[in-house]
Amino acid sequence: QVQLVESGGGLVQAGGSLRLSCAASGRTFSNYAMGWFRQAPGKEREFVADIDWSGGTAYADSVKGRFTISRVNAKKTVYLQMNSLKPEDTAVYYCAADSVVITSTHAAYWGQGTQVTVSS
Repeated sequence: QVQLVESGGGLVQAGGSLRLSCAASGRTFSNYAMGWFRQAPGKEREFVADIDWSGGTAYADSVKGRFTISRVNAKKTVYLQMNSLKPEDTAVYYCAADSVVITSTHAAYWGQGTQVTVSS
């Protein structure tokens, strides 16, 4: 079992930055794929970014060049650095983990989410 706890959300003006953190439990964190998803009001949850056990990353087109996902295995933590934020980035952001792979629609474990609000 893996438990995920997100932090770092908040209110920021357009053009600003935030860094989300996700602390994971479990002894095999370094072997897990980790990711971030988001869900805006009235919309379906969507993939944002993921990072595999080797450090390989993938991003949604809407965040490429603005968001960076990273991980520190010694701290069992994954980060999402969000720069040049836009009002359309407003959403609840969820951390996700999977022992095999994260796809655009699937992960085995989920955090409870952290709210990010970008004002115009």
